Amino acid sequence: MSNCTNCNNQLSNNHSRMIKNFKRRFFISFILTIPVLILSPLIQQFLGVYVHFVGDKYILFLLSAFIFIYGGWPFLKGFYGELRNKQPGMMTLIALAISVAFFYSAAIIFGLKGKYFFWELVTLIDIMLLGHWVEMRSTMGASRALRAMTELMPSIAHLKTDKGIKDVSVSKLKVGNVILIKAGEKIPADGVIIKGQTSVNEAMVTGESRPINKNKGDKLIGGSINNEGTIDFKVTRAGENSYLSQLINLVEKVQKSKSKTQDLANKAAMWLTIIAISVGLITLFLWLYFGKNFVFSLERMVTVMVITCPHALGLAIPLVVAVSTTLLAKKGLLIRDRNTFENARNIDVIVFDKTGTLTKGDFGVTNIITENGYKKKDVLFYAASLDFNSTHPIAQGIIKKAEEKNIYLADVSNFKSLPGEGVQGTINKKLVKAVGENYLNEKKIRINNKKINELSKEGKTIVYLLLEENFIGAIALADLIRSESKDVIKELKSMNIRCMMLTGDKKEVANWVAKELKLDDYFAEILPERKSKIIKKIQAKGLKVAMVGDGINDAPALTQADIGVAIGAGTDIAIESADIILVKNNLKDIVVVMGLARDTYLKMKQNLLWASGYNAIAIPLAAGALYNLGIILNPAIGAVLMSLSTVIVAVNAQLLRIK
Repeated sequence: MSNCTNCNNQLSNNHSRMIKNFKRRFFISFILTIPVLILSPLIQQFLGVYVHFVGDKYILFLLSAFIFIYGGWPFLKGFYGELRNKQPGMMTLIALAISVAFFYSAAIIFGLKGKYFFWELVTLIDIMLLGHWVEMRSTMGASRALRAMTELMPSIAHLKTDKGIKDVSVSKLKVGNVILIKAGEKIPADGVIIKGQTSVNEAMVTGESRPINKNKGDKLIGGSINNEGTIDFKVTRAGENSYLSQLINLVEKVQKSKSKTQDLANKAAMWLTIIAISVGLITLFLWLYFGKNFVFSLERMVTVMVITCPHALGLAIPLVVAVSTTLLAKKGLLIRDRNTFENARNIDVIVFDKTGTLTKGDFGVTNIITENGYKKKDVLFYAASLDFNSTHPIAQGIIKKAEEKNIYLADVSNFKSLPGEGVQGTINKKLVKAVGENYLNEKKIRINNKKINELSKEGKTIVYLLLEENFIGAIALADLIRSESKDVIKELKSMNIRCMMLTGDKKEVANWVAKELKLDDYFAEILPERKSKIIKKIQAKGLKVAMVGDGINDAPALTQADIGVAIGAGTDIAIESADIILVKNNLKDIVVVMGLARDTYLKMKQNLLWASGYNAIAIPLAAGALYNLGIILNPAIGAVLMSLSTVIVAVNAQLLRIK
């Protein structure tokens, strides 16, 4: 973890130094621009204030030369880099524009006839420096959550040894170490509580806003905060293997990876640069051909180059991706690469695993049926009292239901287990039995109850209650459907996404779940090795498919699907078969992923449209198309418009946070 943290800190420090560098260059250049403006003949004429002294034009030249070299250095250096990489872009245009303006004006100072425009040169550099400074601050802001993650781990841990407690560096922790964690301290590694209980704040790590109660045997994630209790904690994963390190590495990988949309933007930026230079030269020669002087024609060319800078185009995609990736990470939603995330917008069908995905994965009471005048609470009272000491999943489901209903249980005497049939015991001097169909068939007890028959056809487990061998009611249990499943399916359908289920469970059970959730289709009694074939069959219809499962038994299907989504991964985010990982085990997050994927792509399109489309108007204006109407743009105004387009792109990307 320390290496990852140091690497991120170094990148953050480098970025911070670059921001400070642009800020310093901007303010120094801006201050020196004031005397340049005062000494410029055109500005003096405009203000009606004239300042003349011996050598004033040389002072003007020296000040402009300093701003050109000092303020323009980042662009001149960038120009060299773009040429070396054979990828002309924004820096090429800016460097050419300021170089042509400076050297032409310098030639006039030293004897060439014409009008120099030093003030246009220096104001252009000022505006470009300001634009880059603002842009870099925006980019820095988009990655704040990632940098904050690197700061979550404490530097010191309280290691328990044979000689007592010893403070050691977190980087030296090893699997198996036992650590003391006090109230209010950050958890230094992944592990499990071996003594004590507490509540933990995992908001920054998984996005879970509420404190989570933790007891002996519960897992903890490094980087989360221990709220109140003092606990002993055994390390299970440390360093680069910890959840937080993997989280940071995944987010970094996504932010650094290139997408198809980004490649398109890069190609567009390169071609826009070539077009800008070509149109700039054509503009220069056309105005000269139409009889305008060289200064006017040159100014039109410089303005074309400046206003056409693919600055906004270069930021259109990275800013959107940086914001969306950070949002996903903060919510505990991890993606492996940009293309996967972008492709999520095209999903036609989402196929869900049943157990542990659409359902809770444990038995719960769904129905209570009564007969012979008994009430539901009576049936639940007898059944829960009998099952109180049992660890069987069915018994635990009945007991949990009794606890929810605040039913006090009775003491049971003469308790006896009936292998393969159920249990019996004496409650309030009456013989009570909780049995299954095997017992009824053996004793030839016939129960004709329409509701029970319907529940049995749904594949539910039925427990029959007999009081002194008389049937008083039954309890139906099933793998309970998650409370959020219905809302999730409803929302996905509203997004025109078809929802299906793939399970190895019985058809009766699958049919019941499908009806409850109003699924479009389901596939039951499917073995894990056949699940991928079902996905392939759906894809053969020309549909884009996402598979949502636990990332283990569903690995072949997750791999076969266009997008594999692992839910319930907890701290185990290294599931190679999944493209998207829902860390919090919250099914609603699949809606968030699909919605954000669509919103992200929309923002990308909007930014690309603006960043490239505005040139259709800007280039003719810069070239002087409306000259006869008295509308002329100088290079400084061109730089303002170009910078404004960059700000619009940056603000539009940040609007993703509002949705």
